[in-house]
Amino acid sequence: MTTWLTDGTALLLKTVDGLSDAELHEPSALPGWTRRHLLAHVALNAEALARLVSWARTGVESRMYRSAEQRNADIESGARISVSELREWVHSSVTGLAADLATLPEDAWSMPVATAQGRRVPATEIPWMRAREVNIHAIDLGTGLGFADLPDGFCPELVGDIAHTRSGTGPALVLASGGREWQVAGTGEPTRVELAMSEMAAWLAGRHDRPDLPELPKWL
Repeated sequence: MTTWLTDGTALLLKTVDGLSDAELHEPSALPGWTRRHLLAHVALNAEALARLVSWARTGVESRMYRSAEQRNADIESGARISVSELREWVHSSVTGLAADLATLPEDAWSMPVATAQGRRVPATEIPWMRAREVNIHAIDLGTGLGFADLPDGFCPELVGDIAHTRSGTGPALVLASGGREWQVAGTGEPTRVELAMSEMAAWLAGRHDRPDLPELPKWL
């Protein structure tokens, strides 16, 4: 998990730093968001996860976001700050979260916290939650990166995670990739889907349009 977080963060920052100021105004791969919206979201996510680290450290509840509406409003306002401020915010939020995670006491890692969707998970999930964000959003910046470019082992872990999360929320599936299989509980007779691991991860995460496969509900 730590390696995926470290490598994914490095990939994200390298991609951001390789974009010109003008390019940050251009659309991202996410509908309705420019790259500036995406970077504001990434910075806000780091701060939100730092609140979960604080919750684990102190035992005092500190939710990621006050509400979905406030989260969306903060992204919109963050996308309007100057490009130099936005770049600095992305970097400083990464540094701040890394420092918080590095100093979290051993006994705090088992403390329960809540995801943005309200699921209760131990604090040990926080690095994975961030690893998902930085790796997938590095692709969403729309510079040509794909899931095959992500750190070794990340895509199989992501497929297993999404398969678990999607169970009971859409069509029944049997996922086959790389000699492994995942069962996804859902409606109807299970449809078997066989794809390369990077394609499977992209499809499950909603980043790979496959009209020949079952339609999936929104993920996260």
